[in-house]
Amino acid sequence: MDWKTLDDVNLDGKVVLVRVDINVPVADGIVTDATRIERIAPTVRDILAAGGKPVLMAHFGRPKGQVVPEMSLSVTLPALEAVFGQPVLFADGTDGIRAGSMINDMNEGDILLLENLRFNAGEEANDPAFAAELAMLGDVFCNDAFSAAHRAHASTTGIATLLPACAGRLMQSELSALEAALGSPKHPVCAVVGGAKVSTKLELLGNLVSKVDHLVIGGGMANTFLAAQGVDVGKSLAEHDMKDTALDILAKATAAGCEIILPDDIVVARDFKANAAHEILPVNACPADAMILDAGPQTTARINAVVASSNTLVMNGPLGVFEMEPFHKATFGMLDKIASETKAGNLISIAGGGDTVAAINASGHGDDFTYISTAGGAFLEWMEGKVLPGVAALA
Repeated sequence: MDWKTLDDVNLDGKVVLVRVDINVPVADGIVTDATRIERIAPTVRDILAAGGKPVLMAHFGRPKGQVVPEMSLSVTLPALEAVFGQPVLFADGTDGIRAGSMINDMNEGDILLLENLRFNAGEEANDPAFAAELAMLGDVFCNDAFSAAHRAHASTTGIATLLPACAGRLMQSELSALEAALGSPKHPVCAVVGGAKVSTKLELLGNLVSKVDHLVIGGGMANTFLAAQGVDVGKSLAEHDMKDTALDILAKATAAGCEIILPDDIVVARDFKANAAHEILPVNACPADAMILDAGPQTTARINAVVASSNTLVMNGPLGVFEMEPFHKATFGMLDKIASETKAGNLISIAGGGDTVAAINASGHGDDFTYISTAGGAFLEWMEGKVLPGVAALA
């Protein structure tokens, strides 16, 4: 899909409405993780360098069309100013009158943040009138919120039909990375999918088996596939009612020439807690009173061999309960290999999803992947093969 970037639009003297995602974690009125703010900095700086006036538009929380003071975007101002190294103006009204007045008074070099878009019910309803009200405020629309691109909202799709539209630097880098991962990847391609339930990732698995050469399945999802094949998984988390679905996915993978990799050996425990007494067993030897909490070293070695033979890897989900020692070993062992192959220039590695990013950071490899997506739902829907409304609107 073709889309314009900031380089394709004349920004000099123009008011640039920039849809960003700064829905950041906050505790006691302070932003505790400014990663999403840091990721939009290149877009803002490039707009300023081109003579444009950036007006940031974003949502915060789920106020459901009502003004909820504790969900005001004003809480992000100190973090924004720290990242940008300058004051950030704030339009604290919920209609366009206040914002329009402040935009008219902006000087070259100023940055303005609008109040939480979701204070207006027209945002999530993709109301044409609200989209038009937003469009009246600027000259150019720049979408830099890939993580909100799976939502057809006024600020992600409606406004894109009313103004010259382009992708910001973060959106541009996300789309380029994702195209490299599954759009037109360099084979062999390996996908790693983990998580608790098969039922939440059916479309994902169905799409991947037709696009990748190797599919590693971990976490509770792996238990469901093992149980479907007649393996006793004891008290492990598993969706036994998904047997037919799991077998169907396995059959589709075989037909497509995709190798599905499930555990050969397992780490089991009787207690679900850190440092619980545990043992490593063959996959078909799980005791009836135990639960599988991680893949074993033999499986990790097998996965790492596949990683070493791959040219492209996309990851969404860990292999085990990585938050608790010692059930992090398979996930961290695989991440060590992905990182080393990436740093050696042998592998294009793309990852996304909350648990995935948490695992990568916990393993110390936050800077060692080719690209780590800031998106959750949008990343997952893209992996499922769905058209994202916010991306389609830029074409």
